[in-house]
Amino acid sequence: MVEDDPEISRLVGELLRREGFEVEIAADGSAMDQALRRLRPDLIILDLMLPGEDGLSICRRLRSTDSIPILMLTAKSDEIDRVVGLEMGADDYLAKPFGPRELLARVRAILRRTQGLQAQPASRRYAFDQFVIDLDARGFEQVGPDAATVQLTSAEFDLLACFVQRPRRVLTRDQILDWTRGRSAEPFDRTVDMLISRLRKKLDAASPGSNLITTVRNGGYLFTAQSKQVS
Repeated sequence: MVEDDPEISRLVGELLRREGFEVEIAADGSAMDQALRRLRPDLIILDLMLPGEDGLSICRRLRSTDSIPILMLTAKSDEIDRVVGLEMGADDYLAKPFGPRELLARVRAILRRTQGLQAQPASRRYAFDQFVIDLDARGFEQVGPDAATVQLTSAEFDLLACFVQRPRRVLTRDQILDWTRGRSAEPFDRTVDMLISRLRKKLDAASPGSNLITTVRNGGYLFTAQSKQVS
């Protein structure tokens, strides 16, 4: 995040970190350049009004050499400013003041769009515990001499896919909803809890005592197995 207002940087940084993102703060274009020499971000949140080089100039410069997604964040809300920012190569534009849910929605929407354009790995098959899941073929099976058939609904499969790609990490309900249902999810949707209960029962029945999905009080849900990609 490139933002010279320390209070905005602190609030947005805390918000994104609570949602599981890693955040690096830069106060100006020079600090951003130093950060980019040592890391490759998935997204840059770029303020328009900055000391020294302004956000439009930074955006134009970044676009001349890189395709890192950019969310322009600014106090200017006039249509001409939005148009100029987008024409400079920004992926989206959010005017201050903004609500935290809108910021998160825009960040996640950009990441969904841009990460979907990145090259997929040769294999998206994951093994964990006694199971193998194939995300591309949408297949799921138990392996080994005592293998049993485990039938998953489409929603249960999507939920399991969400977990195996983020193992041993506490996921909130909102994160799970966003990654499995995207924009169709409602803020107070409780279906994720029902789906987790059903999926947990099926996995526990096939692999007794594995306890693959646990509930973290005041946190969310944790997939306890270590998953790994297999050919």
